[in-house]
Amino acid sequence: SMYNNKKILAIIPARGGSKGLPNKNIKPLCGKPLIGWSIEQAQGSKYIDEIFVSTDSAEIASVAESFGIKVPFLRPAELATDTSPSSGFVLHTIDYYRSQGQEFDYILLLEPTSPLRKKEDIDNAISLLKEGSIGVVSLGEVHTEHPFIVKVIEEGKVVPFVEVDKKLTRRQELSKVYFPYGVVYLVERRYFEDKKLFYSSESTPYFIERWQNYEIDDIYDFLCIEAILNYKKSDII
Repeated sequence: SMYNNKKILAIIPARGGSKGLPNKNIKPLCGKPLIGWSIEQAQGSKYIDEIFVSTDSAEIASVAESFGIKVPFLRPAELATDTSPSSGFVLHTIDYYRSQGQEFDYILLLEPTSPLRKKEDIDNAISLLKEGSIGVVSLGEVHTEHPFIVKVIEEGKVVPFVEVDKKLTRRQELSKVYFPYGVVYLVERRYFEDKKLFYSSESTPYFIERWQNYEIDDIYDFLCIEAILNYKKSDII
């Protein structure tokens, strides 16, 4: 199942605690626990060699197991706080597989809070890997909140956040800007161990569509995604 003889470990991170939306990772979304969407999308990939669910919650682990994913251990508490860097649990997971005699070439992080993946997104992103490539990151074009348009408040007044070059006319095309949504973060394992970054200026972009520009932080995102899933059923696993 490997892509160009590269072994790929998919990690689905799912902590139990969530301030914005309690138990969001297992909250039913269109009748399926949220994490189940990402698990099934990973299971549908031709190229992923191993799927690991990283969680500190026995309840989330048992939901993962109901989708056929073995969870060999729960994430240690010190790697599951609000302030723990995400590199910690990934390095811990790499070390676990190393102790089992398994090495991977690439790490694929699939955020369960970004369930709006087209059937082919994961494998299309993986197939962008070229020899020596450090990885691929999913980017959605920023539509309404372009940084040239956002404001700050100074002394009670609405002020542009960015001082626009006066030569820019209002009609002139602003350069497109992108946000790294959690559809796909794919990184070379050696690069990640060295730099502890999922993407950098050396990453290859994988462009997602407008309707995929959501990730679940709160109930409003959840409601949007639920409506989009119902609307786009045929495009999504």
